[in-house]
Amino acid sequence: MSRIETVMRTNPVIPVLVIEDAAHARPIAEALVAGGLKVLEVTLRTPAALDAIREMKQVDGAIVGAGTVLNEEQLERAIDAGSEFIVSPGLTKKLGKAAVKSGVPFLPGVANSADIMTGLDLGLDRFKFFPAEASGGLKALKAFAAVFGEVRFCPTGGITAETAPAWLAEPSVLCVGGSWLVGKGSPDPDAIRDAAAKAAAIRPA
Repeated sequence: MSRIETVMRTNPVIPVLVIEDAAHARPIAEALVAGGLKVLEVTLRTPAALDAIREMKQVDGAIVGAGTVLNEEQLERAIDAGSEFIVSPGLTKKLGKAAVKSGVPFLPGVANSADIMTGLDLGLDRFKFFPAEASGGLKALKAFAAVFGEVRFCPTGGITAETAPAWLAEPSVLCVGGSWLVGKGSPDPDAIRDAAAKAAAIRPA
């Protein structure tokens, strides 16, 4: 089993996190891990993201990665911050080659057959299907799975606690990405822990 597949199989839901204040990072990570979600994706959408990764890595049991990685520079900065895996919203040959060369577990985004074929050419076969709902939803993913039998996915984008079980029932889906677990503003650890516990208990429909 590849290292990225190990990450994908750890929990049914990977929290997709937008951290505005690095001071919030550790309480959020502690609450998510306490609720049963160990794999945490911190998106590089805010100036606080890299510091948030560093903070979250101090939490016992947390497996912290960087998301929304767009280019080689961000890849290097994310790895330097201690990211244990890398997620990108799309796939370019330049970023893909750099990620493969780095050896870091890499989950690139795909939205169509050409994206998947580009990844396969780079030796990759585990992908983030993004944006999942906007790219045709479960029907589209099943079509990809029928053509690319060895490929496995983490659908992200528009997925909710209510729709996650249907996605997880598809054999090519190893996990889903979810942004519903943590609200904006100051974190509420009890609410986050409860949301994490419910997400960790999600099973295929």
